[in-house]
Amino acid sequence: MSTGSRPPTPPAADDAPTAAAPPAAPTDVVPGPAPTDAVPAAAPTDLVPGPATYAPEADSEPGPAADAPAPDAVPAPDAVPEPGPVPREWSNRSPSAARRRPGVRAAVAALMAAVAGAALLTAPALAGARPPAPAPAPAPAPTPAYYVGKAFDTCEAPSLAVMKAWRSSSYGAVGIYFGGRGRGCPEQRELSRAWIASVHDMGWRLLPLFVGSQAPCVIAPAKRPYAIGASPWDQGTREAGDAVRAARALGIGASSPLYLDIEAYRRDDARCVATTLSFVRAWNREVRRLGYVPGFYSSADSGVRDMEAQRKAGTKDLPSVMWFARWRGSPSLYVESSLHPTAWTPHARIHQYVGDVAESHGGRRLQIDRSAVDAPVAVVTTASAFRTAAATAPNP
Repeated sequence: MSTGSRPPTPPAADDAPTAAAPPAAPTDVVPGPAPTDAVPAAAPTDLVPGPATYAPEADSEPGPAADAPAPDAVPAPDAVPEPGPVPREWSNRSPSAARRRPGVRAAVAALMAAVAGAALLTAPALAGARPPAPAPAPAPAPTPAYYVGKAFDTCEAPSLAVMKAWRSSSYGAVGIYFGGRGRGCPEQRELSRAWIASVHDMGWRLLPLFVGSQAPCVIAPAKRPYAIGASPWDQGTREAGDAVRAARALGIGASSPLYLDIEAYRRDDARCVATTLSFVRAWNREVRRLGYVPGFYSSADSGVRDMEAQRKAGTKDLPSVMWFARWRGSPSLYVESSLHPTAWTPHARIHQYVGDVAESHGGRRLQIDRSAVDAPVAVVTTASAFRTAAATAPNP
C-alpha cells in the first residue's frame, strides 16, 4: 500500500498441484474493466468468498499452530420416562362411575347449554372475521456484490470533485483507509457517511482497508511504533471490534469485506511470525462473528506466503479474501508463486501490481497504487439523504 514498503523481489514459484480453473462469474458481479489474466469464476448462490476452510469455526482456539479437529460428539440415547402410578383423581372419573350418577350428568349438560347460549348472545359477529396476518419475515442480510476490474488506492480519500473527475478513468473501485491506528493518513478529512454514499452513487465500488497494529518485525520504520503487543489474540479481537464499529459509522453494512493491512515483515523471525499470525486469526474470527467478511492485504513474500502455509496446514480462522502485493508492473491475479492456483478462489483475490505512481484523470492528479480485482466490495447502507452531496459537488 501507499502506507508501506515496496514488496520484495518475487521468489521462485512453489510447486503446486494441478488444479481446475475457477468457474464462470455470477450474475451479481459489478462490471468493470477486466484484469489482464482474469479467469471467469463460478457463481456461488451466496457469498462465502474463498475455500470452505475459511468459514467461521466455533471451536477454534488461539495459537499459531494448526488446530486439530474436534472428535464427533456421540448423542446420548433419549431418556424414556419410568411408568408411575395412575393418579387417584383419574380413577374417580371412570365411565362406570359416571354411569352411577345420571342426575349429575344431566345437570352438567344443562349448565353447559346455558353457558353456550349466553356466549352466542354476547359474542360479536364473526362471520367476516379473518385470522391476524402473520408477522413479516425478517429481511435477508445484504449480500455483497463482486467487482471484477481495476482499482486504485491512495493514502487519503480524495474530494468528491476528484472522484467525479476520475470517473473518466479505467478504474471502477477505490481502496479507502477507513480505520486503524497504523494508517499513514489518519485524519481522512474527506471520509464520511456522505462521502461514502456519494461516491457509491457515482458508480465507484469500495474496498475498505483497516491499518491496525503491525508485525513486531515489520520492515517499514514508520510502522514500528504500532507493533502488536504481548497478547496478540486479545489485541486482534479488540481491533476487529474497532474495525466493525468504524465501518458501521460510515454506512458500510454487514456482509461487507474489511481488509486488514499487514505491511511486509521479516519471515526469519519465528516468534514475530507466530505473534502476527495469532493477531490476524483473532481479527478474522471476530470480524466474522460480527457479520463482516475478513480480507487480508500484505506482501506476497511475507504475510501472504505465511497465510498460504497455514492454509495448507489446515489452520482455522484464516482470511476469506486475499489481497497480495507484488509490484511486477502488470496484473496477475491467478498466477502467483506464493499461492496455490485454486487458493482463495473464486472471487476472493486482489493483486496490487504497481505502487506509488502518479496518475492524472480529468485534470486531477493523485499518487496511487494500482490493483486488479476479482473480489467482494462494500455493501453501502448509508441513508439516501446524504446522496445529494454528489449532485452539489463542484465540477472539476
